[in-house]
Amino acid sequence: MGGVFLRGGARPSLPEVVAFIDANKDDLVNGRRLGVELICRLLQVAPSSYYAAKTRVPSARARRDEELIPQLVELWEANYRVYGVRKLWKAARRAGIVIGRDQTSRLMRAAGIEGARRSKRVKTTRSDPASARHPDLVQREFTATAPNRLWVTDLTFVPTWAGVAYVCFIIDAFSRTIVGWRVASHMRTEMVLDAIEMARWSRGARHDDLRCHSDAGSQCTSIRYGERLAEIGATPSIGSVGDSYDCQPVSTRSREDGVVPAGAF
Repeated sequence: MGGVFLRGGARPSLPEVVAFIDANKDDLVNGRRLGVELICRLLQVAPSSYYAAKTRVPSARARRDEELIPQLVELWEANYRVYGVRKLWKAARRAGIVIGRDQTSRLMRAAGIEGARRSKRVKTTRSDPASARHPDLVQREFTATAPNRLWVTDLTFVPTWAGVAYVCFIIDAFSRTIVGWRVASHMRTEMVLDAIEMARWSRGARHDDLRCHSDAGSQCTSIRYGERLAEIGATPSIGSVGDSYDCQPVSTRSREDGVVPAGAF
């Protein structure tokens, strides 16, 4: 019992000892009740310390903590459980609660609550250095003389409460119309192929004069991507890696339509 309770080289705080004794003193071992004295002997704690803690009047700080913790938890819940120490402290001060920042941090730990952690930035363009690329047939000239002459495709992401949603768009450069799109929980090649299928369904099955431009993400340098474009007669065009200007029409159009937030691209 003692080996499980105590960490090597560290004595737990007295409240932890008292809570442990209260939870285990009535347990039966070989038909006998453990009791306070036996547990204290195993934990190397004086029984008088336990009894003194049980009869001691709570300090002013302890009483204040008991008053503040429910208020902080209520504020944290009201703000969608995302506030950390700094924001919860400021929210408490605005609510008229007299509390310090360090005190807020301590009581949040005691209540077992914490703020939402910012995740790592999502990277949607993952190039494959080993893959051969198609040439750049656009050179940032995103203009077309007729429909279905130039399609531009790109991937982005939208943060949601359930996680990150990845979105693939295909834009016709002539009309700036979204001709195909797909939302998925992953960035695999399948979502790009699904977007192409939607564009083929809406614009026709064959386009021999069509160029389809994308960045150098591994989804668009894959063999299946090139084969799917070949099925509709389109010629792949691939720009550089991590270049925000390569697929600018896609990000501009999606922001104008309010499809994705402005900071996603």
